[in-house]
Amino acid sequence: MKNLLVTGGAGFIGVNFIRYLLEESDYEGRIINLDKLTYAGNPESLCDIETNYADRYVFVKADIVDRDSLSVIFDKYEIDGICHFAAESHVDRSIASPDEFINTNIIGTYNLLELSRERGGRIKQFHHISTDEVFGSLEEEKYFTELTSYKPNSPYSASKASSDHLVRAYFKTYELPITISNCSNNYGPFQFPEKLIPLMILNTLEDKALPVYGDGLNIRDWLYVRDHCTAIWTIMDKGRIGETYNIGGRNEMENIKVVEMICDYLDVIVGTRPNREKRRSLISFVTDRPGHDRRYAIDSTKINNELGWKPVESFETGLLKTIKWYLDNEEWVENVRSGEYLDWIKAHYS
Repeated sequence: MKNLLVTGGAGFIGVNFIRYLLEESDYEGRIINLDKLTYAGNPESLCDIETNYADRYVFVKADIVDRDSLSVIFDKYEIDGICHFAAESHVDRSIASPDEFINTNIIGTYNLLELSRERGGRIKQFHHISTDEVFGSLEEEKYFTELTSYKPNSPYSASKASSDHLVRAYFKTYELPITISNCSNNYGPFQFPEKLIPLMILNTLEDKALPVYGDGLNIRDWLYVRDHCTAIWTIMDKGRIGETYNIGGRNEMENIKVVEMICDYLDVIVGTRPNREKRRSLISFVTDRPGHDRRYAIDSTKINNELGWKPVESFETGLLKTIKWYLDNEEWVENVRSGEYLDWIKAHYS
């Protein structure tokens, strides 16, 4: 692939993936980063990349729902590979307003598939990023595999399940060269502060309440974002066309435990609160959200055995790296939380 289209590349995982490809991987082609720049898209996170890799990196502001604009981009940049991150991804937002999730996650994916199909054999690979939430909730000590039935329980997960089925159908019907990955919960640098881990880190530092849904015993498998990026590139580089690969961090953790670990680490790193009270006292339990799945757990045996990929970070090492990143990047955090990054976007991409 000489010209790789990365959709949603200004979002959390996309930013980390582009950085990994250009700074650490063996990929030698050009990256065209396409992003609509919603509230969670921040190309400012790639300013240094735009400067240091000007000959191999291009940013394009566009919406995957706009097929005409997409078509121009496909041909202008001679796109021959796609890594599809672009998605509305926050469950709470999907419950409050599902329209954008249907448009972006289903219609947007359909547009990308159709444009790829129309260009015959020019597209060498279409990699689709999905989630473990499409499988629903695990009540027993079992694990999601690539053969687990889909049982989505939120508008977000239902829209992602729909896009997964579309991608698979285009392989079976039109022989479009696709791969799919379903990953567990990501965390790490550049994550928008509405997500659990950065929200808890920042609230804790500011002596604010730490809201935990329900009883806090919902379990998630946590995957450090750089481990996810290496897995994606491993699939794109070595994976079998038409196959799905599950990517997990082997780090199952109750939500309350995650929050407690953040509190405990920050008590050590920056000290206890002014009254010497430990940060765990900031935890408060709030009404659970509708359709809140109890447990997710990924079985990564297939990618481990077939492609030789395994996560490097434990949850402890990854969480410490994440906390340190937020402590060391106060300006980035302030720009995001104050909305100043939107002014930067307006100035650069009006």
